[in-house]
Order: sequence, then C-alpha cells, then structure tokens
Amino acid sequence: MNTINSIRTSRALKLLLLLFAFSAGALQAQKREWTLEECVTYAVENNLDIQQFQLALERTLIEKSDALGDMLPGLSAQTQVGRNVGFTIEPSTNAPTTEGITTASANLTASMTLFDGLRNINRVQRAKMNALASQYQLQDLVDDIRLNVANAYLDVLSNKESLKTFRAQYAVTEQDLNRTREQVEAGVLPRGDLLEVQATAATQEQQIINGENDVLFSRIVLAQLLQITDYENFDIADQEFEVPPSDILDNSPKVIFDKALTFRNDIAFSRSNVELAEQDLKIAKGAYLPTLSGFFNYNTRYSSNTTLPDPANPGSFYSPAFVDQLWILDGISYGARLDIPIFNGFNTRNNVQRAKIDVMRAELQLEQDKLALETDINRAYLDIQNFAKSYEAAQRTLEARELALEYAKERYEVGLMNAFDFGQAQSRVDNARADVIRTKYNYIFRIKVLEFYFGLPIALN
Repeated sequence: MNTINSIRTSRALKLLLLLFAFSAGALQAQKREWTLEECVTYAVENNLDIQQFQLALERTLIEKSDALGDMLPGLSAQTQVGRNVGFTIEPSTNAPTTEGITTASANLTASMTLFDGLRNINRVQRAKMNALASQYQLQDLVDDIRLNVANAYLDVLSNKESLKTFRAQYAVTEQDLNRTREQVEAGVLPRGDLLEVQATAATQEQQIINGENDVLFSRIVLAQLLQITDYENFDIADQEFEVPPSDILDNSPKVIFDKALTFRNDIAFSRSNVELAEQDLKIAKGAYLPTLSGFFNYNTRYSSNTTLPDPANPGSFYSPAFVDQLWILDGISYGARLDIPIFNGFNTRNNVQRAKIDVMRAELQLEQDKLALETDINRAYLDIQNFAKSYEAAQRTLEARELALEYAKERYEVGLMNAFDFGQAQSRVDNARADVIRTKYNYIFRIKVLEFYFGLPIALN
C-alpha cells in the first residue's frame, strides 16, 4: 500500500513540475524585448492621444461635407390627410360648409441659395483648410511622441547600464570583503578595515536596489507611452549603444532652422491657422453683401366635397375621384428672393473686426512658434556641444579615477592605506562611471533631437 501511495505521490509531483514548467515557459514566451524602432512604431499606432486626434480629424472631414452640402439645393416634401366635422371652409371652393370633409394635400419644394456674398464658397475652402490643419496638428503630436519615446527608451538603457555597473562593482567589493575578512582573521589587518569594506558593500547594495527601482520605473514610463499595462513582461532589447557618428554639427543652427521651417508640422499648423483666420475674415465680410435665393414648389390637394363643372354636360357639376383631383388641382410656383442687409445692430461690423483681430493673433502666434523653434534648435545645438565636452571629460575622469584606484589598491594590499581611504577611492570610481553613463546617453539623445529637427528619422543604429 505504501508503495502504491509513493507511486501516486511521485506521479503527482511530476505532473505539478510539468505544469509549472509549462506555465513558466508560457510566461517566458509572452515576454518581449522591444527595439527603439518597434517602440516608436507601436506608440504611434496605439497612443490614446493620437487616436483622439484621429477622431478629431474625421470630424473635420464631416464638417467639410457639411460645407459642400450647404451649396446644394434643398429639397423637401410634405403630405397631410385630415377629417373636418362641423363648420369649415371647403379648400377647393373656399366656400363655408357644415358637412364633414376628408382632405389631403401634398407639397414638393426645392430651394437654393444663388448668391450669399461668397460665404458658402469660402466655408467650403475653410473646411478644406481646417482638415489640412488637423492633419498637421496630428503629425506634430506624432513627432512629439516619437521624441518622448526615444527619450524614455534611452532612459531605460541608461538605468540598465548603470545597474550593470553597480552589480559589477559589488562583485569586486565582495571579493575585497572576503579577502579582508581572511586577513583580519589572520591578524594582518585591524577589524576596522573589515567594517569599512562592509559599509562600502552595504552602500553598493543600496545602489543596486535604487538602480533596480530606476530601471523598473523607467520601464513603466516607457510602457505607459506605448499604452502597455503588462509591465512585468515588458522590456527593451538588451543592447549597448555607443555615441553614433553624426555630421549634424557641420550645419549651422541657421541652416538647421531654415530647413526645419520647410517640414516641421507645428510650423505648418501655425501657418494653417493664419489661413483659417483669413478665411474667417472673408466669411464675415460676406455678410455685408445681399443674399439671392430661388425656390420652386409643386402642390396638389384633395377634398371629399369638391365639385367641378362637368365638361361633358354644361351647367352640371360632378365630384372627381381621388387621383383625378390630384391631377386637376395641382399647381406650380417658383420665384426668387433678394435679402439686402441694411442694419443689424453692428453685428456684421463687429464680426468683421473680431475676424481681423483673429488674423493678427494667428500671425503673432506663427512668429512666436518660429522663435520657439529657433530657440529649441539653438539650445539643442549648444546642448550637443556641452554634452560632448562633458562626455569626454567624464571619460578622462574615469580613466584617472581607475588608475588612482589601482594605485590605491596596491597600497592597501601592502598596508600603506587604510580601508576608509580605499573605500573613498572606490566611491570616486563609482561616481565617475555613473557620470560617463549619464553624459553618454544625454549626448546621444541631444544628437537625435538635433537630427530630428533636420528631418532625419530617430534611430540608434
């Protein structure tokens, strides 16, 4: 019996292990490592702000259809059937009667604005301009998201590389800790040196914990830009990037600015707003002019009490059938209407004045956007130069700190340096390595920003 239970238990354990392995494999299969290009593409396709602007763009296309529809004739039809009891007016003869009457009528009316001061034509043009402006605004949002994703991606890379450095430093410190412990136990070094190395190890452990938190937080920030909520299985490709070769600094800030003006969507959007304001001014001025409209109406009716002269029997009357009455009693009317504005309480004048102010505001906003773009380009240009110098200086500092650490290590091993001073030398190397990583990725991002202003795509390879 014990053997049987043992076999059953063994099978159950194997089954559990298989299920665990399958689940772990499934979870591992779900994890995906993203490249920068994949992140940018996915963000553009799934970002909620972009989807909102896409809906707004579809709305402007509907407004364009509305403007076109206002230029087409309007057509309407009406029909009515009723019963009158008691005193009423017979609709065919307009004679009073007290008999019950069943009546029916139908109308078909067409109307069209022939001239309204070109306001309808200008509204159609404005709708087209507004649709184009919405496209520029959408593309400007896409540009901003691309830059934000690239910055967040490089932030994850920087934090991951810093974490690798912290772990590598801690591994070296662990070796020093074991060696120092042996020397203290052997009586070669005082116990204070062991405490100093233990303090250094504890500090580096804290750096690792903080580094892991930084990596996790930066991954969450990037995932949120991509509208991804599965943070545990989201990660970027484990790659190291060096500063890419770039000749962007061969162009002056003025050259970069002049080129940016030709394709930047934020500038195109501002220009579109000026054109929209000018179009609104034309529409407002159109209210000064007369409006000419035309109409055409066809109507017919039926009454149960209708009597008409009988053409076959002069002097006698007959009551036509329902369909015959519709043909006999039908009629057509048509004409034109001219409305001339004379005075409407300064409404038209004030609307024109407001439209003129809106044109000036749009022109000022365009100039402000140009100045802002020029400022951003000049700042990015200077940032590249500054971070290039900072990166080079950080590299030189790291080389010097590493040489100093090697010298300190030699002195420490022969007892010419205490553990506190050696820990300080190690700490300075740690700080220098962190500065190299920070300045490197800041430098890379500034290069990509300036290249983006020059019209180059965002890529790290």
